[in-house]
Amino acid sequence: MELPNKGVHTATGAANTHLAPPSPEFSEAKIHNNLSNGDVYGEQKTTQLDSHNSSNSNNNSVEIEIKEEPLEHNGNYGNVEQTLVSPPHPQLPKPEPPSGVLTAEKSNPKPLIKRSTSSPESAVQIPAIGKFFREKSNSLSTAITKRLSLSKNENDVVKEFSLSGLKVTVKLKTETDETENEQFKGRITFFSRSNCRDSTAVRSYFRDRKLRYVEINVDVYPTREKELIERTGSNAVPQIFFNEKLFGGLVALNSLRNCGLLEEKMMELLCRKCPDDAPAVPVYGFDDLEEEKVDEMVTVVRVLRQRLPIQDRLVKMKIVKNCFSASEMVEVLIHQFDCGRKKAVEMGKQLARRHFIHHVFGENEFEDGNHFYRFLEHEPFIPLCYNFRGSTNDREPKSATLISQKLGKIMSAILESYASEDGCCLDYLGISNSEEFRRYVNLTQELQRVDISTLTASERLAFFLNLHNAMVIHGVISVGHPGSAIIDRRSFNSDFLYVIGGSPYSLTAIVNGVLRNNRRAPYSFTKPFGSDDKRLELALPQVNPLIHFGICNGSKSSPPVRFFTSQGVEPELKFAAREFLQRDGIQVDLAKRTVRLTRIFKWFSADFGQEKEMLKWIIGYLDATKAGLLSHLSSDGGTVHIAYQNYDWSINC
Repeated sequence: MELPNKGVHTATGAANTHLAPPSPEFSEAKIHNNLSNGDVYGEQKTTQLDSHNSSNSNNNSVEIEIKEEPLEHNGNYGNVEQTLVSPPHPQLPKPEPPSGVLTAEKSNPKPLIKRSTSSPESAVQIPAIGKFFREKSNSLSTAITKRLSLSKNENDVVKEFSLSGLKVTVKLKTETDETENEQFKGRITFFSRSNCRDSTAVRSYFRDRKLRYVEINVDVYPTREKELIERTGSNAVPQIFFNEKLFGGLVALNSLRNCGLLEEKMMELLCRKCPDDAPAVPVYGFDDLEEEKVDEMVTVVRVLRQRLPIQDRLVKMKIVKNCFSASEMVEVLIHQFDCGRKKAVEMGKQLARRHFIHHVFGENEFEDGNHFYRFLEHEPFIPLCYNFRGSTNDREPKSATLISQKLGKIMSAILESYASEDGCCLDYLGISNSEEFRRYVNLTQELQRVDISTLTASERLAFFLNLHNAMVIHGVISVGHPGSAIIDRRSFNSDFLYVIGGSPYSLTAIVNGVLRNNRRAPYSFTKPFGSDDKRLELALPQVNPLIHFGICNGSKSSPPVRFFTSQGVEPELKFAAREFLQRDGIQVDLAKRTVRLTRIFKWFSADFGQEKEMLKWIIGYLDATKAGLLSHLSSDGGTVHIAYQNYDWSINC
């Protein structure tokens, strides 16, 4: 029979199936392999190998898709270009059928669906090509079957193996994990708070049992606290619900677990689907909008944005973009609000204090005359600020203390849900898709015009530590992890900005400018803040070396990510330093009289003092064994060699 001009055909390795010679209307084939009984015409585009493990080798088949294109025939026949799909790695887990398929087949057996093939009558006939494909089919199928049988037994469970340049970890689901969750048709819900030990214990229990649950953190979803009180009669957490039924807190969970009745109780309450009157799953939304108040100066600002002539000007031999003069602003205020010049100047000062406008060179607050100002949204650093979305936040600024508390609670909730127990590994993808992170990003807009000067020294310490660690997570999600390249790390630390209180803050500015009292960064020749920089007023009065164990830069060798409270920031930092140093921050080799330290001590040696002072400081944060070894080396009068560990800059995930 004649083949169509274009088409895909499948030839199996059956004994009597051959390819017929082509008609001259088809294209000339690309020639690679000559066949013994004449040349075959037609270009082979795709070859697929389908191996079936069977005792009869004749059942093995090679399926080949042949695609011909019509071209002018020149009388010559071509060869077949073959591309065989290589089999998967023998130690990769075998694909499993969807749940229910095997059960259905056992209860109601049906004939297996076979792969679609062309009928023998429609196949073209050439003995040589049929023999060729049949031989290739048998040899390849036998080789692959042998390779699979030698590489892996059916009872073997491979948990980890290596491919070329790739490490593969295989985690197989157990039948108990599947059946346990299938037994519970209902929903487990519990109310919690950030940094709550009892809530952490409940969460850990559900995770260890691999039970699906819904957590409602009232620090992240404050409007749900009212529901908690209505359902339980108090705001105490944790409170566990099995469907709509209140089960109780951690005490109830432990009591039933200890007496062995918890499983029975869960089966009783979770055997049916969750009804509508159960606590609802947290969804996309905002906090109570009644709490948001518009700034009283917004009306004035909106008029000025429309009436002022904003343009580029030459000021002190510099081109200043998007600015206006103080005299122009005063005239607009007098004309629009029917007030005197003195009142207009006072209104201008209020706008400057609220960070709606700034002097282009930061020289004064607001003065009438030939001085030039610009709106906050026109500042040149604004495009680099990731907490600024198109326009200035015109809501009345909340207190810095309240924002700091909210920030710490939301980020702590994110850690509890998307980080490992020790905080060393983060699920950045899970964080980026979470409602908690979306609410954190919304909260950062409140920082645009906040007054940080009202914070005490301990509050500022906790605020900037938490903000730095949150910015690192935000930066990794938004622009990616910088890796080990020095240029990329410098760019990440300097160019990822938040606008806070009307001023730009980078990761470098927070660490070296605020937390380290405006000291130079490692391998830098300049200080973050100049002598006339207003941010210098927020720098901590003295350097606390413990800050380096509360700062996470998103790498594996950095301290774990943490968030601190303003009331207990000092003891929390001491605990962080002790935990980091006892884990792997220091290694003592008594025989070689060598102490290997984390490179943090090398980079920030100015904060820890000379080597002897540094070793003495470290002893106070070590366990008894390491402290004894280090004390012996330091006090016997011999030379102590200090070496520094390699730093792993890869991402902490």
